[in-house]
Amino acid sequence: MTKLDMTPGAQIPRTDVGPQTAVTQLLSSAAYRDSDFRDLGEKLGAKIKEGKFALFRPSLGEAYSRALIDRTLAAKRNPLVPSFGTDTRMVVEHCLAAEDLRGARDRKLTLVTLVSGLLFLPGALIWLLAFQSRAWLKKRNPAREGFYGTVALLVAGGLALLFVLRPPMSGLLAQYFRLMMVAPVVGWFVAKRIVLRSTEDLRSRWGALVEGSAIAATVPKAVPRDDLDKKASTLRAQLERLTAEQDTNIQHYAGSRGILGAGMRWGVWEMVEDLRPAEGQVDFRTFHPWDLTRRIADRLGGLGRSEISDGGMRHVAIQQWVVVDIPEGADEIGRPGGPEMDGYRMRDFGIQSIANRQTLGTDTRHRLATQLVLHNGQLVTTTVIGVTVLSNTLRVSVAGYALGPLNGLFGAKPKPKEISVAKTGKFWEEKTVVLPLVDNDEVVRQAVRAPFMKLPTLLTWLGGKIALPEPFSLRAAWADRTWTSRFKSDDVIYSATPVVNAVLAATVDFLEEHDVNVARFTNRTGILKSEMQGVRPFKADVYDAG
Repeated sequence: MTKLDMTPGAQIPRTDVGPQTAVTQLLSSAAYRDSDFRDLGEKLGAKIKEGKFALFRPSLGEAYSRALIDRTLAAKRNPLVPSFGTDTRMVVEHCLAAEDLRGARDRKLTLVTLVSGLLFLPGALIWLLAFQSRAWLKKRNPAREGFYGTVALLVAGGLALLFVLRPPMSGLLAQYFRLMMVAPVVGWFVAKRIVLRSTEDLRSRWGALVEGSAIAATVPKAVPRDDLDKKASTLRAQLERLTAEQDTNIQHYAGSRGILGAGMRWGVWEMVEDLRPAEGQVDFRTFHPWDLTRRIADRLGGLGRSEISDGGMRHVAIQQWVVVDIPEGADEIGRPGGPEMDGYRMRDFGIQSIANRQTLGTDTRHRLATQLVLHNGQLVTTTVIGVTVLSNTLRVSVAGYALGPLNGLFGAKPKPKEISVAKTGKFWEEKTVVLPLVDNDEVVRQAVRAPFMKLPTLLTWLGGKIALPEPFSLRAAWADRTWTSRFKSDDVIYSATPVVNAVLAATVDFLEEHDVNVARFTNRTGILKSEMQGVRPFKADVYDAG
């Protein structure tokens, strides 16, 4: 996969994108799609907001790109939930690149529309009324759209023929009446060639990204031409802000939704015992929870190594998180401020303070997280470790979270437009007819939208838009259930086992070094390992309580 080089000059392909490349490409491919934007609501759960005129409706790629750019690059916006296993900036750059391609197309279409439409407005309005009627009938009564739509076009065609043969005026006005019905048709022919070339280009990028090819997202608007180019500098700063925000170590727990961005909690293992001095010792050496957490983190760092060839767990990310509890139905998240914060990340001393502080009765906790991105980014499995001490009782908990694959819509490849019709003479049999890639309705739709390309708010009011689910995480918003795939389900369970074993071993070793009686902890370790033999996922955050 390639990444935009933000400096002038050639773009250099990235070679360190890691295992998340496939999902990033699938999410990026949606920016170039030409299917119905209502698919985002019907198949992906986004909220569809209809416009005033069906003729101005956006395509899926147009609605997706506009919604994503507005949500991620706006000057004033709510914080974003991290998208684990995804390069969010790269997806947004593809949305910007797709809008640039459509902008170049729309500038040509605007010129055609002004010459053939605005100068001959009465005739253009008659033709637009016919196509608007087709779009309206298709929405209200799809079964009869073909019949009534044809009637509407025939009426418009009849008026055109009448004005050409028998104009109601004489002289120069007569010539104008003849041209006002013919000029929009000529403009439509020119516009169709422009739309066809654009559609073929966008579809080639869509298909290449789905198939895994490295397609660069070229965003020249983000490269300042000089020191006074404030617009490009602002866009560049917004993209850098997006990258920094995705690297935050502040996470949010939303009830049964689990850790936002990481998926639902599917399993919990806990070791809880009293801290007692070892035999022959008057007391044990005191320690802080942060000391034990660091020892566990060091042990987890060895998961990538194994005495068995290829037995290591590669690409394990180990992170110190601060997890904030929020209501399950919250539609936004917040970010803490203060001297503990360095941009979107909490500084180490702030994390250490939370880890050592008594957090009983608070909504902010420290957690140690290990994360694996598997199946080319289609599976994100996260294991979260918490260390707490109440009185002289130590609790070490390990919880598993899973984020499943993307919705299948993102993996769909561009296909020819086809329709099944009855065979001539054999009405009981059907044949498949390949339709033109760009039909008349699509040409008119793009031509009437083109003049409003610099007014996205007005265009949204005219044609409609999608509202992204909140709190918004690009990766988690459209993830399917993990447990519908056998191998992905197994990998979630298998990856948790070595993490639990490492946590238990590190805890016992640490306590033994601090003169703690580890007999009870060792027994508990054996019990937990026995439970891991037949571990099964369950709804860990759904409680059966009245």
